[in-house]
Amino acid sequence: MTDRGQPGEKRDERGSASAELVVATPLLLLLILAVVQFALWQHATHVAQTVAQQGLAAERVQGGDGQVAASQATRLLSQLGSGVLVHPNVTATRAADITTVVVTGHAEGILPFLSLPVRSVASGPTERWTTPSAGGAGQ
Repeated sequence: MTDRGQPGEKRDERGSASAELVVATPLLLLLILAVVQFALWQHATHVAQTVAQQGLAAERVQGGDGQVAASQATRLLSQLGSGVLVHPNVTATRAADITTVVVTGHAEGILPFLSLPVRSVASGPTERWTTPSAGGAGQ
């Protein structure tokens, strides 16, 4: 048997729905904003990956230097929209055998207490002219 007070007496439940709404609404909005923030982070990560790959393609060709990757990446960021990747930084390292392009930044934030970092690295062999060795496999 449930405790409902005296027989014939009605409980006053006015305002209980409002109290529940006051608690549930901010939590629901925070959850929705967190999902949107995660989607923005994913999009910023994809933009950084694309920029790093394009910078690598421009940098690793014969005669490339560090400025080629940076200018190509800046041009691509302006085309893709730099709003999703905040404070991007492109670093290109070219060695005799491998070229690496690193793109860093932060995802655009909609939650004031959350700043998600973005980092993407693309590396590949540096293109160069070689001569067949004297004792190579083709002889």
